[in-house]
Amino acid sequence: MNTATALKSEVTWQTLCSKADLVAHSGVAAWLDGTDTQVALLYLPGRTPEAYAVDNHDPFSNANVIARGIVGDIKGEPVIASPLYKQHFRLSDGVCVEDESVRLHTWEIKIDGDDVMIRA
Repeated sequence: MNTATALKSEVTWQTLCSKADLVAHSGVAAWLDGTDTQVALLYLPGRTPEAYAVDNHDPFSNANVIARGIVGDIKGEPVIASPLYKQHFRLSDGVCVEDESVRLHTWEIKIDGDDVMIRA
């Protein structure tokens, strides 16, 4: 295995917040360490997975507001509706339901004990 392959296979997890900071069926915003990137963390207890991370930046309004959106589902698929222009984004892949050419960046996250961690 060469060095490039070894580096790609390394997984780095960054702790964003504690589980107590999450709000059930809603979103909170967090910064990724060392970047100017805001992430919207969505907590859906009782679902699998129960937590999602998508870009907090709304590409339609150009504002960091996705974490303030309304969490719901469309045909059983969990989504978040932008609070400004109401576009729906699938939490699994970030794709906009109304315009599939637009998507939010998504990250893998996990809840490890009391820590909410993101794969960086």
